Amino acid sequence: MDASMKIEGAKVFSVYGKGGIGKSTTSSNISAAFATLGKRVLQIGCDPKHDSTFTLTGSLVPTVIDILKEVDFHAEELRPEDFMFEGFGGVMCVEAGGPPAGTGCGGYVVGQTVKLLKQHHMLEDTDVVIFDVLGDVVCGGFAAPLQHADRALVVTANDFDSIYAMNRIIAAVEAKSKNYGVRLAGCVANRSKATDEVDRYCDAVGFKRIAHMPDYDAIRRSRLKKKTLFEMPEEDDILAARAEYISLAEKLWNSVGDDPLTPSPLPDREIFELLGFD
Repeated sequence: MDASMKIEGAKVFSVYGKGGIGKSTTSSNISAAFATLGKRVLQIGCDPKHDSTFTLTGSLVPTVIDILKEVDFHAEELRPEDFMFEGFGGVMCVEAGGPPAGTGCGGYVVGQTVKLLKQHHMLEDTDVVIFDVLGDVVCGGFAAPLQHADRALVVTANDFDSIYAMNRIIAAVEAKSKNYGVRLAGCVANRSKATDEVDRYCDAVGFKRIAHMPDYDAIRRSRLKKKTLFEMPEEDDILAARAEYISLAEKLWNSVGDDPLTPSPLPDREIFELLGFD
């Protein structure tokens, strides 16, 4: 990575997990939690579906790649308000977007987004940057945010497929950590009544669960209402979920500078034998 593209000053977190596990919901509510704690937050959606930030803004905002196309990729013609939008709590929201399926790499778009933000000095007054990353562990769109992140957070569920994907994500992050400053912060057990399988895996590889989000219907309803949990009525499950997200934000903030986790991911056959019941 070009040294001039390094994000200075802010603490940078990348959120990972298998497709459909709830990365965008988790990312947006973490952003809202950081804002509630008084932090200046920027969330960057890295999936071509560009739906990372709609619960913060209440809409599907234009993507960086779409805006660049409108000016024939003459980035100097853009203003920050063309591609950056303010959401709940003052969270600044950017959707990188991406090429149509099967036609290109999302990693290029993530790089161009950070370049734009640097050129317009939009990272200088930011405390927290959150990359909400697409689920594929073999593409450039997955890898590019790891060049910028201080810590990677994995969203999982208490089931085989999610934990199997988490194991691959951990291996990918560990490989990147040999050349970049990114380290693992831990995992969130999301949409799960229990955490026994997640905890069994973490104990086996030296990883750590740092939050648990049960399968609250309020979270589903918040997505339908295009809101974060911090804008929903103060019902018991919503208040409990908010408290968990605030606790998670505090743990992430404090993780930068602490000794990082260094788990040892399992070979495929070993994780297959570890999880589940006889």
